[in-house]
Amino acid sequence: MLIQYAIFFGLGFALIYWQYNKLNTQDIEDMKGSLSQIAQRWWLLILIFVVGFASHYFRAMRWRLMLKPLDINPSVLNATGAVMIGYLTNLLLPRMGEVAKCTVIARYEKKPADKIIGTIVAERAFDMICLLIITVITFLVQVDVVTRYMQYLAGKMEGKNLLLLAAAGIGGLLLFIGLLLYLYRKNKNGKLGAFIKGLAEGVSSILAMKQRGQFILYTVLIWGCYLWLVFIGFWALPATESLGWGPALSVLVFGSIGMIVTPGGLGAYPQALQIVLSMLYGIKDSFGLAFGWICWLAQTLIIIIFGVVSFLVLPVYNKVRDEQTTVDTA
Repeated sequence: MLIQYAIFFGLGFALIYWQYNKLNTQDIEDMKGSLSQIAQRWWLLILIFVVGFASHYFRAMRWRLMLKPLDINPSVLNATGAVMIGYLTNLLLPRMGEVAKCTVIARYEKKPADKIIGTIVAERAFDMICLLIITVITFLVQVDVVTRYMQYLAGKMEGKNLLLLAAAGIGGLLLFIGLLLYLYRKNKNGKLGAFIKGLAEGVSSILAMKQRGQFILYTVLIWGCYLWLVFIGFWALPATESLGWGPALSVLVFGSIGMIVTPGGLGAYPQALQIVLSMLYGIKDSFGLAFGWICWLAQTLIIIIFGVVSFLVLPVYNKVRDEQTTVDTA
């Protein structure tokens, strides 16, 4: 476990070191100038905190819908606090945030943690599907930009070759699904089989949910907040303020992938944003990297502030609530 953490954090810091060594004197001055420009648009920082917290709140509300069929009905404060503590834990201990979320709810709602873990698997499976859908939409609304970039990489690729590449992508997706089915059949009674089964059951449980409309609404609100965070980041810098929906979708997709690579996206998130802005939209590397770091710092500060507040408030809130419940019962 310690080796895994060392690898994740080591990769993050290695990316930061690599990014810094690539910058020349002018690049560093550009980044400093970008930071000073944000200070002049301080009101955007307030908007970032509001929209960022809203995304976590909507996630907590969606999670409550998933817990309801299990006869687990956490309060709004407990659910939101658990989500924030989970994100905070992920910054310190990669991949342990989901365990922390389940532990918080199990402790304060006095419910078994094993029932709660299944909802986390379902939630992550559904989010992966959402990311895939957004990726497809991003490609469709910017087919000209993506096509030009692929032609650049492939040496002016012909149209028929692009169709072959698209067919290869679809074939790869089908192959991945087939691989999951094969692995499940070979490991039905093992951990891998249980995980794959949990993914399938999680998705099917969402489809069978009575409050599907609310679930879909919260999902749209979650990803809508993520997209608006990108737009607010664009407005914060003169170099990116003219970018529109297409670039915002691209940043959302690549940024989501960057968040997975290292703890909290350390190093990987700014690098992913710098690459997509530079290669697809011609934004200078230094400005793209500044934009990536600004977005990462804003999201990380939201998690740290609200995560610490949740860690301090939840014990007090639940103690008072339990005492009140005891009095009411008596």
